[in-house]
Amino acid sequence: MIYSVDVRIEAPVRDTEVTDRVADAVRNVFPDAEPVHEDGRLVAEAHTLDAFSDVLHEQEILDTARRVFLQNSTEEGFDFSLKKQAAFEGVVNFAVGEPDELGEIDVEVRVREPDVEAFIDYVAPETDEGRPVDPAREYGDRIDPEDAEY
Repeated sequence: MIYSVDVRIEAPVRDTEVTDRVADAVRNVFPDAEPVHEDGRLVAEAHTLDAFSDVLHEQEILDTARRVFLQNSTEEGFDFSLKKQAAFEGVVNFAVGEPDELGEIDVEVRVREPDVEAFIDYVAPETDEGRPVDPAREYGDRIDPEDAEY
């Protein structure tokens, strides 16, 4: 699938935290992003969620991810938050309910092409008994946004 997305990732860095550890948490689940420190937070941008989608497949949490994405979607994209500590371990754990004391990793996905629902299908396809029903991508396939054919 050819797609065009902008992913903005923000994570607060509290005085009690080591900035490099928060950056590692971001890179563990978004390896295509390079966090930059700005005013007490790390900010990163990416143009793919393929590696993140792979983590969702590995952890077998496609249904959960899909539900979170759809609940937080608009015509322009979708937003979600992740627990920093879990991300530091390379695990996706969606933040729901009360905000974490140290803050979460907030992710904003703006989809230009295709439509939002089709992109959600690509990242977190519908499943039947935990297996993708009609995946738009195979697990492990990654698109390189720097590729000339992209």
